[in-house]
Amino acid sequence: MSSLVGKKAPDFIAKAVVKNKIVDEFSLSSMKGKYIVLFFYPLDFTFVCPTELHAFQEKLQEFKQLNAEVVGCSVDSQFTHLAWMNTPKAQGGIEGVEYPIIADLNKSIAENYGVLIPHEGIAYRGLFLIDCEGVVRHQVVNDLPIGRSVDEVLRTLNALIFFENNGEVCPANWTTGKESMKPTNEGLKKYFAASVN
Repeated sequence: MSSLVGKKAPDFIAKAVVKNKIVDEFSLSSMKGKYIVLFFYPLDFTFVCPTELHAFQEKLQEFKQLNAEVVGCSVDSQFTHLAWMNTPKAQGGIEGVEYPIIADLNKSIAENYGVLIPHEGIAYRGLFLIDCEGVVRHQVVNDLPIGRSVDEVLRTLNALIFFENNGEVCPANWTTGKESMKPTNEGLKKYFAASVN
């Protein structure tokens, strides 16, 4: 599995479900000028997956405030997505999810992003943070049993935006409002000196 970080995100045109409606031609390029959080999950009507989709929905306004769009993707059809979206949360569904869910029925999108499990025909829990120019700036891939932290995705997006706006880099465990540093030896020394005091 090769990294896409630093490369143009593979574009696609695919069927999707957006706010309970099937869209025949959904593309990444239609969101150029925004940050995109593209995440893959194994299958609709499973167990860890709905917890992740609801977790992204709960933070959706925070992503939108950062000029970011959230997009989910699995190898299910648009019809299965729609049925899942019309299933209440208490019954394991994703009713209330508003962001687009891509139908990758031929598995080409998962394959192009390097997250397809060939012998199972489903995707790992891959996540790609794409900048406003369409370049992948961060990726993480979890095995099937391990759900993701949406707070960590927000933290990473905030760090990228901070760097782009200020030119300073974000050290380990950085969160908004914490000390950043200039990407120089002097900047590192100053950062460590401040953390000692």
